[in-house]
Amino acid sequence: MTFSISGRCPDTGMFGIAVSSSSPCVAARCAHARAGVGVVATQNITDPSLGPKGLDLMAQGLSASDALARLTAEAPHIDFRQLALVDRNGGTAGWSGARTLGTHAIAYGEGVAAAGNLLCAADIPERMVAEFAAAKGQHLGDRLLAGMRASVAAGGEEGPVHSMGLIIVDKVSWPIADLRIDWSEGDPIEDCAALWARWRLEMEAYVTRALNPDAAPSYGVPGDL
Repeated sequence: MTFSISGRCPDTGMFGIAVSSSSPCVAARCAHARAGVGVVATQNITDPSLGPKGLDLMAQGLSASDALARLTAEAPHIDFRQLALVDRNGGTAGWSGARTLGTHAIAYGEGVAAAGNLLCAADIPERMVAEFAAAKGQHLGDRLLAGMRASVAAGGEEGPVHSMGLIIVDKVSWPIADLRIDWSEGDPIEDCAALWARWRLEMEAYVTRALNPDAAPSYGVPGDL
């Protein structure tokens, strides 16, 4: 039902996650990131509360693996869950419960974890991680999208995907990118990639408008002087 890639940029400290599913509104349930802390993907038979709980644990100083150990020890129905975590140091951890659906796998690289269930092939997360690594030096958003495209090229889910989300956090308390294709009968991953190409041009301007409106560029709206 879901495949995702979660990563940290070693140059900027940004965190991000991209996720796609056959279900609607996947990012609203499965994608969780916090600036300076890390990323949690919670998927399969999703418990969205595990995202904030995992981030809280990592904010307390726990590594991704230690936070995962706490989650799996304490969360109910953990056999239904699939989790992937990346911490502030680029450490990674993942869990696929015994009742994870279909062909499923998790793969790890330097500051990146990719996870999926109901996949066409078990090596798909490895291909996602490889493409993320190959795009080193590019913006984190582009690297995450490279991973998602690698999944599609390798067959992706058993069935068609209909939703996609891309979340990136940096130095402020809100996501600097929170892009969602909540339902598409076409290609939600490429739809999200097109939205990212547009948003990236204006992303930093919106941060400036929040922090210091006097230094912000023109708003570019009717009536703006």
